[in-house]
Formats: sequence, C-alpha cells, structure tokens
Amino acid sequence: MPINSRTAAAKVLASVLGGKSLNQALPPLLDKVEPRDRGLLQQLCYGTLRELPKLEAILSQLLAKPLRDKDRDVRALLLLGLYQLGDTRVPDHAAVSATVDAIHELKKSWAKGLTNAVLRRYLREREVLLEQLDDAAASAHPIWLYKKLQKQWPVVVEQILAAGNQQPPMTLRVNTQKISRDAYLAQLAEAGIMATAGALSGQAIVLQKPVDVGELPGFERGEASVQDEAAQMAAIMLDAQPGDRILDACSAPGGKTCHIRELQPQLAQLVAMDIDEGRLQRVNENLQRIGLSAQLLTGDASRPPAILEAESFDRILVDAPCSAIGVIRRHPDVKTLRRESDIPQLAAQQGAILRGLWPKLKPGGALLYATCSILEEENSRVVCKFLQQEKNAVLRQPDQAWGEQRSHGRQLLPQINGPDGLFYALIEKI
Repeated sequence: MPINSRTAAAKVLASVLGGKSLNQALPPLLDKVEPRDRGLLQQLCYGTLRELPKLEAILSQLLAKPLRDKDRDVRALLLLGLYQLGDTRVPDHAAVSATVDAIHELKKSWAKGLTNAVLRRYLREREVLLEQLDDAAASAHPIWLYKKLQKQWPVVVEQILAAGNQQPPMTLRVNTQKISRDAYLAQLAEAGIMATAGALSGQAIVLQKPVDVGELPGFERGEASVQDEAAQMAAIMLDAQPGDRILDACSAPGGKTCHIRELQPQLAQLVAMDIDEGRLQRVNENLQRIGLSAQLLTGDASRPPAILEAESFDRILVDAPCSAIGVIRRHPDVKTLRRESDIPQLAAQQGAILRGLWPKLKPGGALLYATCSILEEENSRVVCKFLQQEKNAVLRQPDQAWGEQRSHGRQLLPQINGPDGLFYALIEKI
C-alpha cells in the first residue's frame, strides 16, 4: 500500500541525517508513494535539504531539549514542516495538518502534540526566530563552509550562497553529430518547451522549466542529453583530435565521455575508466543511447591498471572526486554530510590521482584536471603542488576567457539560472 509523501520524505531525510546520501536514501521511497506524488516527494526532500542548516537552527530554538537519536524521523518531519511553512506555497493550515497527520504513519503518536505545538509556535514567532539566526544559518550553509566561502570569494559570496539554495536549471547537450543546436531548439519550440541557447558551450540549451526526459524530442535517439553547461566545458577544453587516444579516468556516469565522442568521432581509442564497476554500467547505458562506444575499464586512477601502458594517451581527463561544493544545489545533502576535515583528505586523493595518471600521458600531450568544487584547496593548490613535483608539467591557459582566472586554472562559479561551479586546469607534458 502506498505511503503518504510527507511520511516518505521524513524517512528519506532521517536516513540522510543518519549519514546516508540522498542518492541512496531517495530511490527506495520513490517506489513506495503514488506515481503522481513522486515529484512532490523529490521537491520536499531536495528543498528541505537545501535549507537544512537554517531549519536546524530554527528548530533548536523551538525545542526545549533535543530529540533522542532514535526519534530522528520525528526530527526530520519537524524540519520538513518548517520547510513547507517557510519556503513553499502550501497554505499554513494545510502544511501543519499534513505534517501532524504524517506522525501516525511513523507510529510516533506521542509526537503529535509536539509537532503541532512546534509548527504553530513557528507561525506565531517567525520574524523573531529568523532575526536570531547567525549569518551562516540565515544563508542556509554550514558554518565551516560559510566562513570558507567568505574568505575565498568575498566579492561574489552572496551570489554563490544564493545559487547554492536554488533549484538548478535543466540544461541539455545537443549531439551535433545527429542534429544542429538550432534545429533542436526548433524541435523544442514545436513541442511547447521553452528554451534558449547556452552562452558557453556550442552544444548547450537551457530549458525555461525542467521537464521529464521522456518529453524531450529525440532523447531516446540520442539527439540530446541532460548535462550542465559547466560540465560541457570539459570535452571542449580537452579538444580531442582525429586519431587521438583518450582516457577519461573517472568517467561515471558518462556525460563527459559521451560528449568527447560526440565532438570527435574519429578517435583511435577512448577508454572510460572508473573505480566503481557498477557505475560503469551507467556509462555504458549512456553510450548505447546515443549510439556510440568506448572501452570500459574498472580501475583506480591513483594506481592505474597495468593494461594502460606508459605514455600511451594523447589526452587524459581527470574529473576528480571532490567535495561537490560547486554543485551543492544539485546535491543538497552535501550541506549535511560534508565536513571541513574531508577537504584535505580529498586534496590528497586528487594529488594521488594526478601522480598516478601522469606517466600514462605522452610527451606533448595534455591532462585536463576538473572538479565540481569552488574551494582553492581542491583546485589551484592541488595543481600548484603537482606542478612543483613534476618538472615536465606546465599549465596551459585556455584560448577563451571565461569564468574566473585563478592562479592555476579557471573557475566557473555557480550562477542562478546558469552553470554550476566547476574548476578546470589544462596541464601539458613537455
């Protein structure tokens, strides 16, 4: 029997509060609600997590004492109720009533009175409660991240914080091997889907409103794929040439792999490697949909398999594991799960990957280092340290001036209704 969407959302949020990622917690619950409620469930989960640091600070003011850990689902439901009252168009009485009703399905009847009292007190004291928030909580970002962004991006920090709290735009990548961007824009208009051409990538189209991929003309034929415009810059910067041998070293789920092949169908070889064999299946599915191919390989980029011979690749793409701070609006659980102590560990891993792959690059070849972070520790500082270690490595500046010039690369910052925040550095082996 299907469960209430708010009960399902509370279960998802409780799992995230317990340490699970949203990608792990949400899919099983999507199958337990009515099909018509799946969009609402996703909205409730993503929206609450985007606002979670602020909601947690408000809730702490409203509770006389913290809830026990075993009542994490009640805490999640209270946060969900506060989100509906503060950030959605749900009428106040309906939000309170629906949240209290969801308590029954959680089988926590003792919390019915508490839930009602907390939400109604919030409605009475909303302005005072919001005034008492510190700047980090008011920005809906964890305090460690708020301080780091203030220090590293003082001029544009408000834009970054605002973008991190917004629903991201839905951006497409047109497969120009099959159809031109202008022709695809015309198909979208004919289907009643409003869209505009992207400003950075010649294959990018930004939809006015998100739609189900099943509504996109030619999607199953591989005419278009969903990919943020900032991510599309990877294949463009890599600039693969006919006859090149290319390694996409951290390839899953395959968007960049597919784009490389779409831009240059005359490659001698394209190897898509990932440490997770299960996620490589996603790469294969994406390639099959667009009708292209690559050699799939399971391997750790910091210790590449011996099958990858020394100095055998003309181009290597390193889309390194990172904190995902630049795509926090797409992965709002990062605000809850990521810790400041993770950053140096990630930087060490990123450096190990660069050192592991560098011997596989031909002299005269280029390695493109990319992250979806906007933190210096994962970006310019990693590249700077690598250049100091490898005397035959030099930084190459891109031909186009886009994003923000950093000491060792270029940074795209997250934009409201625009691209995500990604960093790129092109390193040549001399």
